[in-house]
Amino acid sequence: MSNDMNVKKGSRIQAVFAAIAAAGLKVRAFVTDKEKVAAIRATLALITCPVITFYLFDLYTHNPFVDMRPQVQILNIIFYELTAILFAGIFGKIRTALMIQSSAFMVIGLANYYVLKFRSTPIMPWDIYSLSTAASVADNFDYTPEKDTLLVLAGFVILLFLESRVRYRGAGRGAGKRLAVRIMMIVLPTVLLHGYVKTIQDDSFVAKFQLYDKLFTPLVMNKRDGNVVAFIMELEYLNVDKPKGYAKESAGEVYQSFGTGELEAALKNAGELDRPNIIVIMDEAFSDLSVLGEFETNVDYMPFIRSLSQDEEVSSGWLNVSVLGGNTANTEFEFLTGHSMAFLPQGSVAYQQYVKSEGVSLPAYLKSLGYSTVAIHPYYADGWERDRVYPLIGFDRFLSKDDMKKARKIRKYISDEACFDRIIELYEEKEEGQPLFIFNVTMQNHSGYDETFSNFKPEIEAKDIQSKVLNQYLSLMKKTDEAFEKLVTYFEEQEEETVILFFGDHQPTTYVSNSIIRKNGIKIDSLSLKENLLKYKVPYVLWSNFDLPEDVAAYKQETSANYLAIDVLERCGLPLPEYQSFLKGIREQYPVITANQIRDAQGQFYTEEEQVKNEKKVLQYQTMQYYLIFDLEK
Repeated sequence: MSNDMNVKKGSRIQAVFAAIAAAGLKVRAFVTDKEKVAAIRATLALITCPVITFYLFDLYTHNPFVDMRPQVQILNIIFYELTAILFAGIFGKIRTALMIQSSAFMVIGLANYYVLKFRSTPIMPWDIYSLSTAASVADNFDYTPEKDTLLVLAGFVILLFLESRVRYRGAGRGAGKRLAVRIMMIVLPTVLLHGYVKTIQDDSFVAKFQLYDKLFTPLVMNKRDGNVVAFIMELEYLNVDKPKGYAKESAGEVYQSFGTGELEAALKNAGELDRPNIIVIMDEAFSDLSVLGEFETNVDYMPFIRSLSQDEEVSSGWLNVSVLGGNTANTEFEFLTGHSMAFLPQGSVAYQQYVKSEGVSLPAYLKSLGYSTVAIHPYYADGWERDRVYPLIGFDRFLSKDDMKKARKIRKYISDEACFDRIIELYEEKEEGQPLFIFNVTMQNHSGYDETFSNFKPEIEAKDIQSKVLNQYLSLMKKTDEAFEKLVTYFEEQEEETVILFFGDHQPTTYVSNSIIRKNGIKIDSLSLKENLLKYKVPYVLWSNFDLPEDVAAYKQETSANYLAIDVLERCGLPLPEYQSFLKGIREQYPVITANQIRDAQGQFYTEEEQVKNEKKVLQYQTMQYYLIFDLEK
């Protein structure tokens, strides 16, 4: 009996254990199924979320579904997929990887949207050199987002919420296996990303894939190629390549050959020269927007400068510059050095990237002739690193906003009139007979133009154009015109010979000028090359209070900033230094050379790449510039 009970008891225990085992198997199967579902969801998230991030990122600035071909969209998506996998390997969680990626592109995209809005060009690789300058003027803009921008931000917020619901780390795997998978998820995407970048920067791939590679129009490039692909293509231009066939020794010999006996005598006996005072005003965002198309205003916004341009004793014309809506320092770099941004990476900032030691420049040359050299910029001294660069290129003295604390302002900036009054003060303070060179970069007309100020009431109205920013901008031009007339009138009455050069650094950002283009029936998105180049024209006038030298005539011409120093020196009757002598020969054949175009004497347009390959003189210019920037013995 007891044995039967024991058997029954053992059977029941076995049954219990069997039931427990069966339940365990069911639980295990259930858990495994849950893990499989989580894994599938995580995998789908890893595939789809980067795609959504791409579209949202590009939607900040354009419609990728309309502007980009399907294969180019896929090319961009590959980058987002690879970086998402890389982040998953680094952080060990797919949720974290996706949220970091989406958050980063949400912020970068918003920054790109505002940069494009305020500067008319998207973020480019070399903008890292401009962060401090951008920060110094960041509070001068209106940051009210547009409706479409708010929708994109809402899309990112929803995406981040969905990504936060992803709950999978590869449960069920051993620690060793998980580590091996993470290492693979780091190494493989890194290798593939390296190949991806190299492929996109390959000329044959660009041609085969029909990518848009014209840096002249970076907005079009970003629209057609996508922000990420365009940025990667632009990275290739960070380095300055040596010109074809470059040799330091031969370049130095060519440079020395442009020295003349007249130049040598002038340097030895500078005190015996007639040395007129030289005043150069590079006026912030000053331009005549009528170059873009016809429009009428209630009154003329630059009557005095127009009258000067018609004076037979005044040299004047259109100045072609390399920048639009910003990067002021590149125009002054071209004027002060004679170098051209045509031979440097598009969008780079020469002051910050390439001026590292003393070199050839107009102020350095005038200083060697006994001039007192003064730079004026009524804003932060460290903007574009001017406080570091100006002494290197020959300025004895630099006056910034800290030296003009009581100066009158228009809007938030020190006025042009206050700047020009400071020029007069410097002239009156100097010793009689001491030649003075002043280079004034103004600030009054800096963007933005959509705020209202108690100290400035716009007086110019464009007819048949409803644009507050255009009216404010043109009214600022009128204030500059009035201040410049006052300055010229003053020096007309002075006995000491004085030369004054006035020009704008660039046109304002296109949100000011596009209304004029539209008024003339032209579509903004379908501008031709020549129509685009009109955005890079500003007026200039070269005036003196004495008769022209016998061998110098007043001219009405188009030129570029790299040549203007030649005109100033010739009007003063001063011998040209070696570099300007060299450039004078280049200008005879190519009167316009900028980052956007090379134009020959017959008016034919070329790209820099075309002419460097095919034209000896342009290659000589590139070679000489490379030597003087990077190899000149200091």
